[in-house]
Amino acid sequence: MNQQQRQALIIEKIQEHGFVTIDELVEHFKVTPQTVRRDLNQLAKAQKISRHHGGAGTESSTVNTDYQTRKITDLHSKEKIAAELVQMIPNGASLFINIGTTIETIARALLNHKGLQVVTNNLNVASILGAKEDFTVVIAGGEVRHRDGGVMGEATEDFIKKFRMDFGIIGISGIDLDGSLLDFDYREVRVAQAIIENSRQVLLAADQSKFGRNAMVRLGNISQVDHFFTDATPPDEIKQILVDHQVTLHLV
Repeated sequence: MNQQQRQALIIEKIQEHGFVTIDELVEHFKVTPQTVRRDLNQLAKAQKISRHHGGAGTESSTVNTDYQTRKITDLHSKEKIAAELVQMIPNGASLFINIGTTIETIARALLNHKGLQVVTNNLNVASILGAKEDFTVVIAGGEVRHRDGGVMGEATEDFIKKFRMDFGIIGISGIDLDGSLLDFDYREVRVAQAIIENSRQVLLAADQSKFGRNAMVRLGNISQVDHFFTDATPPDEIKQILVDHQVTLHLV
C-alpha cells in the first residue's frame, strides 16, 4: 500500500469514527507511529482532517460530532475512566451529573452504589439511574436538546444553584493546551459552570481525544477541578497546570 492509498483510508476511518488515535492507525496499517504522524500532519496541512493530540478527527469548532457516533467512539476508554472515577464516590453521596457520552458511561458504572442523591440535567442519566429504587434522582427543568437528551437554559442554571452537592461530575468537548475547557453550546456551558460553583469536589472525565480539540465556547479552566480522569498522559502544558493548581491526575 502506498502513501496516497493509506492516507485515503485514514480519511475514511476518521469520517466513520469521528476520531481515531495514532495507536489505532499504527495497529490497523502495521506501520510505525512516525509514519502515521507524518500522514496526519500532511492531511491536516491540506485541511482534509483536524489534527489533535494523540490522533485526528473531523470536528469543527462550532458543531459537535453526532451523538450516536460519540456514544460508540472510544467506548472502552470511557468505560475504564468510569470504573476508576466511581471508586471515589461513597455510598450515600450527593452529586451533580451533567451532559455527555462519557458521563452516561459513568452513570451506568454507578449502578452498583447505594443511596445516591443525584441532580442531573441529562435525561439519559436520569433514565439510567432512575432504575435504582434506593437512588433519589432529580431532573433539572429547562429546554430539552432533542439530539442527546440534555436539559439547559436559564431555568436549568437557576435550578442547579439551589443545591450544594458533595461531587460535581462533568464532561467536556475539548481541553486547550492553556487548560481552557471548551464546549459547543453556550447554554450547556452556563449549566456546567453552575455545577462547578456548587460542588464541594469537581471531577472532570475526558479521554485523550479531547486534548487540543477545538470548540468555540470557553467553560473555564482545568485548574478549577479537583480531580481529572483520563486515559493518556496529557500534554506537558496541561500537566504543568495540574501540578501548579494541585489537581489530582488519574490515569487509567
